[in-house]
Amino acid sequence: MPLPFPAPLAPYAERAENTRGRLHDEPESQTRTPFQRDRDRVIHSAAFRRLKHKTQVFVFHEGDHYRTRLTHSLEVSQIARTLCRRLQLDEDLGEVVALAHDLGHSPFGHTGEDVLEECMAPYGGFDHNAQTLRVLTKLERHRAAYDGLNLTWETLEGAVKHNGPLIGPLADELAKLKGRAGAPPLAAAIVEYGENHDLKLDGYPSIEAQVAALADDIAYNNHDTEDGLRAGLFDIDEARDVPLIGPALYEILAKYPDAPQSVQISEAVSILIGRMVEDVFAETKDRLATYKPTSADAVREAGVPMVAFSEKLAPSLTELRGFLWGRMYRHYKVNRARSHAKRVVRQLFDLFFNEPEVLPPVWFERQEGKSPEKRARAICDYIAGMTDGYAIEEHRKLFDATRWL
Repeated sequence: MPLPFPAPLAPYAERAENTRGRLHDEPESQTRTPFQRDRDRVIHSAAFRRLKHKTQVFVFHEGDHYRTRLTHSLEVSQIARTLCRRLQLDEDLGEVVALAHDLGHSPFGHTGEDVLEECMAPYGGFDHNAQTLRVLTKLERHRAAYDGLNLTWETLEGAVKHNGPLIGPLADELAKLKGRAGAPPLAAAIVEYGENHDLKLDGYPSIEAQVAALADDIAYNNHDTEDGLRAGLFDIDEARDVPLIGPALYEILAKYPDAPQSVQISEAVSILIGRMVEDVFAETKDRLATYKPTSADAVREAGVPMVAFSEKLAPSLTELRGFLWGRMYRHYKVNRARSHAKRVVRQLFDLFFNEPEVLPPVWFERQEGKSPEKRARAICDYIAGMTDGYAIEEHRKLFDATRWL
């Protein structure tokens, strides 16, 4: 039976039949392409299931209608597939990078990541993209012959550097555009994996991985706006003065003035997602016409991203992000949850590091007799894999003395 390779694809698209392969050789499927198998392995992983109870912005118990890491990842994959289809790319590769991109996130969203980064600073650091690579190549284990999911080179490349180069002149240039002096040191988890499998960290990834990165931006900016409005962290009148979401709200309020507010919000967000997708599509087509890449590797060697927002949209997007930062991500109610989350993660890390005998047996064995660096890494792996609820329960068991009295 022939493999179901999609066609036609653009010259600059990745082709599953030309994959650089897997670190561990194994027979190919007769019914799925390599990238389809990667997607299925991610979906069936325990780390993917745990995203259901990991924070996007709100802690898991604050309501069933807000985004979690799982629903966010599904929404990113939908946008990625839409863009890949229109650009004649490999939809399966774009989808698997989108589905995998947040697997390394700790509990409590970026708050948990910030605390683990501080705790791990003396021991090789922590970065959620590096942790995603660690999950995919080491921590998930479903086969006796190897650790990890044994994904293709292209999927791992996209997972670790979908936001751009990590080392070299291009990485420094990208960092300066973000207001930093240069690219940060490479995370230990990436250095360790790179010793056996070179992911070409000094260049841009495939165009499908670039699409996944922009789909992430589109998803979280729009859906965080929607969740913030629904949660009452800011109201429609405030949002009407904000670029991008403001014009969409004016349009819907004029068209459907008597509709329930929840419907007006959904309508406006739908309009905004569509406009941002169209902007990325148009800008990407312009860049492809300018640089004329004739292969997937030509995309990597172009020295600039092929997928981007337009210069016209970028300032408005920056202003929207600034609004969300001040009115949502640092709202006092969110800050209170962040304050609790910081203590939970830090106290768990400190206790496990200083008293490793309280770790569950499987995790105690992973760090027993190891150097401080390896002990810290094992503890970090344990905490990073926790859901919000599990971390809260572990903290209660270990720090609430009343249950033992």
